[in-house]
Amino acid sequence: MSTANDDAAPASPPLPERPTAVSPGPRASRLQELYAQSLRRTLGKLAWDNFAECYPTVARRAQPVLRQVQSQMVEKLGDKCEKEFENIMAARQVIPKLNNLETLVADAAQRRAADPSATPSPPPEDILTAHMTPALVAHQSQLNARLQTTQSQNALLFDEVQRQRDEIDGLLAQLEAAVADVQGANAALAPVVSQIAAEATAAAAAAEGPR
Repeated sequence: MSTANDDAAPASPPLPERPTAVSPGPRASRLQELYAQSLRRTLGKLAWDNFAECYPTVARRAQPVLRQVQSQMVEKLGDKCEKEFENIMAARQVIPKLNNLETLVADAAQRRAADPSATPSPPPEDILTAHMTPALVAHQSQLNARLQTTQSQNALLFDEVQRQRDEIDGLLAQLEAAVADVQGANAALAPVVSQIAAEATAAAAAAEGPR
């Protein structure tokens, strides 16, 4: 015979707690600062003067357009790098791991201070290297693969830009040659035009006759 408890609906499982953002410790903050500095130096290589040297013809004849392209390229590249760095930090749980390392180092320092005769722990640099090396090696392999892909894409883009630049230079050369031909024709026809005008005027005067 079933009871009231048996007929009751099962209790709903508790809702999972919302993930809370982990505040970076000193080492994590330093890592973020180093990355930001490196990114600023990298984007600094795409300054207008350096960019204009790569496209001198376009910079001379369409400077506003090229400046807009340079500005958009720097902005989009910076945003993409920052998002990629944030994704890697989150996927690898870099901040929590570095914070755990902070705790381990602090605990070791406290134990060493409490018992000076205890076996000394490795230096913080060695501990950091031991914890970070596997992740850094794997990440370096990914970065190398992405770098090779980016270099290949840049090479193709450079070839396309060079082809378009050569095409623009060829069109400009044809235009300059056409202008020179027109100017030469005008110079050659100037005496003939004057003679024809004089003959036309004389013929018109002869046709009118004496008044």
